[in-house]
Amino acid sequence: MELSFDHLRYIAIEGVIGVGKTTLAQLLTERIGGRLVLEEFEENPFLEEFYRDPKRYAFQTQMFFLLSRFRQQEKLVQYDLFQNRLISDYMFQKDRIFATLNLNEKEMSLYNMLARILEKRVVKPDLAIYLRASTDRLMANIARRDRSYEKQIQRDYIESLNRLYTEFFWNYEDTPLLIINMDNLDFVNNEEHRERIFVEISRHTAGRKVINFDF
Repeated sequence: MELSFDHLRYIAIEGVIGVGKTTLAQLLTERIGGRLVLEEFEENPFLEEFYRDPKRYAFQTQMFFLLSRFRQQEKLVQYDLFQNRLISDYMFQKDRIFATLNLNEKEMSLYNMLARILEKRVVKPDLAIYLRASTDRLMANIARRDRSYEKQIQRDYIESLNRLYTEFFWNYEDTPLLIINMDNLDFVNNEEHRERIFVEISRHTAGRKVINFDF
């Protein structure tokens, strides 16, 4: 099937840890071309300590992510979106979801002072894609990929994060939004699943659409 993605110069894919957003971003880039922008989460020197002791390392972890993500987003402002396509495995706004979950009231107040300034300078995507999955599916995916710094992640943390993500995107209106339920999908190994996702991405141009594939 011949699909057109000409109207999409900047696509951002989001979802909770382990849902498959990086893999989909890579596959989509291979399919339609463009520059792949991946979140540099592994550069955060506090991440492993955070998963072991969230209260102690939450603020350092969050502030590093905020500034690191903004530094990367600044480069996108200088990128020629009229001549080139960008596909990213994260949105800058996601940082606030994690901050809401991880920071106490005083820390959140300080975070907001800086985040509100930075958010005004961030480019919005032409299409946001939220990959949604059950906590059971997410925990299984996390266990399967077996990353050392994720071994300490607790189910309650993923459950809370999942709830906040769903709430955030249910109220999201900044750009066209595609919500895809991942529980019955295997776009890595199943070409039909992968192609159906690409079809929906190519067709969606306005508002919010929720996709529940039934294969």
